[in-house]
Amino acid sequence: MSLLKDTLLIFTDLDGTLLDIHTYDWQPASAWLEKLQDNQIPVILCSSKTAAETLEIQHDLGLAGLPFIAENGAVIQLDVRWDDHPNAPRLINGTPHSDIRQVVNQLRDKDGFKFTTFDDVDERVIGEWTGLNRDRAGLARLHEASVTLVWRDSDDRMKQFASQLMQLGFKFIQGARFWHILDVRGGKDQAVNWLIDEYRKREGVVPTTIGLGDGPNDAPLLDNVDYAVVVKGINRLGIQLQDDLPERVYHTSQPGPEGWREGLDHFLSGSRETT
Repeated sequence: MSLLKDTLLIFTDLDGTLLDIHTYDWQPASAWLEKLQDNQIPVILCSSKTAAETLEIQHDLGLAGLPFIAENGAVIQLDVRWDDHPNAPRLINGTPHSDIRQVVNQLRDKDGFKFTTFDDVDERVIGEWTGLNRDRAGLARLHEASVTLVWRDSDDRMKQFASQLMQLGFKFIQGARFWHILDVRGGKDQAVNWLIDEYRKREGVVPTTIGLGDGPNDAPLLDNVDYAVVVKGINRLGIQLQDDLPERVYHTSQPGPEGWREGLDHFLSGSRETT
């Protein structure tokens, strides 16, 4: 039986994976997006972006109403059909943004760590960093349960900073371009497993899952799906997975949406059998 005919869920990162890291174009992936929609297979966005950004991108991609994971798993948007769920429409995992921001600023004031958060700058600067237009840059500042920053200090100082955050119940994770701070209770792995379990309870079957990502912060996502696509990325450290067997993991030769298409071609084209 083909994976396309299974109860399949696709979890995908955005920047550098489904979206081109520089232009945000997704057109090379459009044929697969349309085919998945025709087969009623949910494509669940899973990124460091804010929920406000992700709602706009969902609309652009024709995925409105589906669940998504924002802020590296600190925020989960529920399926629009799940309005009976006690957490509808959105689940926040852990500490809110305002409290994390206060902790981060206190550490900077106390120990002199050098970094710039999205809260420190306006939409114009974020637009320069990201290439987003002013409206989308404004949405990128609307964090609900995390802080995004540009690190400007040494690697040794970064280790000190991460250690102090961990002692306070927060984790410091690297994305494709920025660093992110969120509650240890959040994460792409927790969010993915929460949504898989919700689909299991509502559909009555255990779904088959495919995940796609390009950055270190995607490892928790890719470690918690049945099949993983590591899209060629710009990060020099790459992605270190717990189980990198070729039967489960495919590494693309192309970056961005071309790699996204390549990965789905590998797992979904033809008559590939499930295991």
